Amino acid sequence: MVVSWIVVAVFFSSAELTSDLSIRLFGAATLSPLLVGLPLFYLFTMRMRQLAVENLRLARLANTDSLTGCLNRGAFTELTQEFLSDREGTPSGALLVIDADNFKAINDAHGHDQGDIALTLIAATLRRIVRTGALVGRLGGEEFGVYLPGANRMSAFLVAERIRRGIRRASFSPRGVPCPLSVSIGGASFAAPISFSELFRCADQGLYAAKKAGRNMVEVAAVSLPPAPVRRA
Repeated sequence: MVVSWIVVAVFFSSAELTSDLSIRLFGAATLSPLLVGLPLFYLFTMRMRQLAVENLRLARLANTDSLTGCLNRGAFTELTQEFLSDREGTPSGALLVIDADNFKAINDAHGHDQGDIALTLIAATLRRIVRTGALVGRLGGEEFGVYLPGANRMSAFLVAERIRRGIRRASFSPRGVPCPLSVSIGGASFAAPISFSELFRCADQGLYAAKKAGRNMVEVAAVSLPPAPVRRA
């Protein structure tokens, strides 16, 4: 409103009142909303952009493990379930469960801060090795999960082996003391509809077998589901 009066005053002071006064007033009435509205529109769009960026940041924080930058357990489970519930095409894929070997000994010998460094190193190795489109999550403690859409048993095994070898070759020297890392990996592939809980149970069995076999091992199995019962009318 202040701008409107200023614009009108400029028109009045520029010359004496003439017969085109109505045109001048019309011009003032037309320009003043633009002069006021454009800055307000700019501020509004800037604020909306800031809110969108902030919402994206909060969503990322809610879904991300703060230490490793991987998906947290909730987000990893939810996204994997979305893959499993996709009804288009033939369902297939594999889940790997990765657990750092003797991790408690690392914490006890070198401190939890060095244990955190080891976890970030493992997470970085996982993200570097798995292909685009796969999911990488920290399931809790020193346990990680990798979901490989469309993978069969052999391709899942090869990915797991690359992960195992990559982590074994990783350089980890807490306070200058060399400390080789290793992981045990259990996996399960599927080629028929399956629930996340069943898929995780099968992969976890493979992890148990890898630990029992001496650690620094990979065990991947193809899930064999019983045929669906035939219902008769």
